[in-house]
Amino acid sequence: MKIIISGAYAIGRYLARLLSHSKEELVVIDIDEDRLARIGSDYDLMTLQGSPSSVKILKQAGIENTDLFIALTPNEEENINSCIIAHALHAKKTVAQVNDEEFMIDSVRDMYRDLGVDQLIYPDILAARDIINGLKMSWVRQRWDVHDGALVMLGIKLREECKVLNQPLHKLCGPEDPYHIVAIKRGNETIIPGGKDELECFDLAYFMTTPQYIPYIRKIVGKEKYVDVKNVMFMGGGTTAVRALQNLPKYMGAKIFEVNADRCEDLNDLLDSNVLVIHGDARDVSLLIDEGIRNTEAFVALSGNAEANILACLAAKRLGVRKTVAMVENVDYVSMAESLDIGTIINKKAIAAGRIYQLMLDADVLNITFIMSANADVAEFVPKEDSRVTRKPVKDLGLPKGITIGGIVRNGEGMLVSGNTQIQAGDSVVVFCHDVNLKNIEKLFI
Repeated sequence: MKIIISGAYAIGRYLARLLSHSKEELVVIDIDEDRLARIGSDYDLMTLQGSPSSVKILKQAGIENTDLFIALTPNEEENINSCIIAHALHAKKTVAQVNDEEFMIDSVRDMYRDLGVDQLIYPDILAARDIINGLKMSWVRQRWDVHDGALVMLGIKLREECKVLNQPLHKLCGPEDPYHIVAIKRGNETIIPGGKDELECFDLAYFMTTPQYIPYIRKIVGKEKYVDVKNVMFMGGGTTAVRALQNLPKYMGAKIFEVNADRCEDLNDLLDSNVLVIHGDARDVSLLIDEGIRNTEAFVALSGNAEANILACLAAKRLGVRKTVAMVENVDYVSMAESLDIGTIINKKAIAAGRIYQLMLDADVLNITFIMSANADVAEFVPKEDSRVTRKPVKDLGLPKGITIGGIVRNGEGMLVSGNTQIQAGDSVVVFCHDVNLKNIEKLFI
């Protein structure tokens, strides 16, 4: 597959990093020679200096033979324009990054699709959705819904109170049990478990279940004493914070701290009256105490500085906040944040890259989530008629190492998978994989 990325900025660099290990033919276009030099020295790809809206530059990049053109510059107008040109020059698929919620309106997306922009990606709103999902369940590090929640994956940090520690998984996750453990993050190691593996204290375990059994999962992992989030504090009044606050459940009260006085004025105009905007630094412990941090269940740090977000979350934890969320855009800091037990980590690059990665695959793929904390992918595949995955029961498929099938959705109903499960064409199949190229997995489904 040939892929052209326009824009060697944060998301473009991160996506290039992922794709350079996939043996795809990759070209990165950017107007800035220094940005190209940095990305070209790190990854196996070709760079081309110039404007992505230039027909000459696109032809030099080989646009007529391109399977996927991805426009990721900070200028949404240039992204859309270059996608329209790329489409006219016979690129098979195009995707553009945008920075305005208006582009997410169905009629607007349809209009641009008719013009040749196959997909519009708005990283801030994608990140906001992940933040809200994290706040809805204070005892969960990450929640991922399949088919509007027909199946649910829960990432949970296990503590001493967990009732299912130190027992072989084949005794815990049998065909009649209401959950499967699809992955375990232990220290720096990611484990796709077998029946002999056991859960240990301080593991980050990923449970696949159906919605009605979420209270049961909460009970067996010892999280019943965790209070639900009713009050939340935000640090940083950027676009991601605004999108999250605009979509916050009505039962949650919110305060947002912003150090820039002018931005505070903007926030008062952008946000509902039930969100209190505070001009101040959320790293100021005395200010947090004055504003009621001890009666707050969640703290969300979304400033542009990863170190500040991590430190602020640590301070909030010391003040008794159980649920913390930190935006960590620097990938090198993610493992550090995990080791400090920060909680939910938000990385817009990884979220956007997962959505873009869907367009690379030939099988019907409904959703992909890259789980940075586990260095793993969760993908939702729809098998075609007579595809390999439909010919034998799961236990006889000979799945490659590092892959497990967490569950399926059939006719709108979520189902867990056992060895005797026979997958059918049209099912939505949730695949969890670590250190495996998704292009290799999709061969089972086409």
